[in-house]
Amino acid sequence: MTGPEHQEPAYVIHRRPWRETSLMVDVFTLNRGRLTVIARGANSAKSPLKAQLQPFQPLMLDWAGRGDLKTLTHVDTRIGPSLHRTASLYSGLYLNELLQRILPAADPHPTLFAAYIDAIAELAETTDIEPVLRRFERAFAAELGFDFSWDLATDTGQSVEAGQQYCYDPEQGIVAQPGPGARVQKLPGEVLQALAAGDLDAEPCRRVAKRVMRALTDYLLQGRPLHSRNLFSHLRRERHES
Repeated sequence: MTGPEHQEPAYVIHRRPWRETSLMVDVFTLNRGRLTVIARGANSAKSPLKAQLQPFQPLMLDWAGRGDLKTLTHVDTRIGPSLHRTASLYSGLYLNELLQRILPAADPHPTLFAAYIDAIAELAETTDIEPVLRRFERAFAAELGFDFSWDLATDTGQSVEAGQQYCYDPEQGIVAQPGPGARVQKLPGEVLQALAAGDLDAEPCRRVAKRVMRALTDYLLQGRPLHSRNLFSHLRRERHES
């Protein structure tokens, strides 16, 4: 990846101060994947870039540079959804943190980029965030080579059966026998069948999907924390106290 880039669709997934007046910005782009750009002067009071380089804002970026750190040369903003509700905002930050911490740099994932756009649009419209998060997590897992079928036990090659219990192994998917890599156990076969049919409304399906996807993201993080999970914990405490 060398030379300048013009009008590349992108979203900001993380930013932090760099030197005295600039920002170091992690972006998720359509054709270049995740990369880091330097927005020179963007952290100064007079620069419009600080307001433009916001999470969830559709952007068209120009940059230049041949090393790992590119220099941002132009930003165009596009109209996009707004995440006004607290739960939706925290959910969006969770998606961004997954991309920033796990997605390999400079590795294009146009299908995942489209899934991200869909997820942000849905989070802006719905108060029921769990199905949105689970669908994005599945798309994310598939792009990284960890896709699996809810209703297939990979260790036996047999379809999942109602009345039986199964396990989840991030390296294998759903398995009938609890091997050393199994991180989630006692998954009811009838719930896995319902998930395979796309049911993310029933409470047992939501619980199982959340347990499994949490195990997968923990596996991919390899011990690194997700700060956005603390936001969800704080939100749950506030709701419980109110």
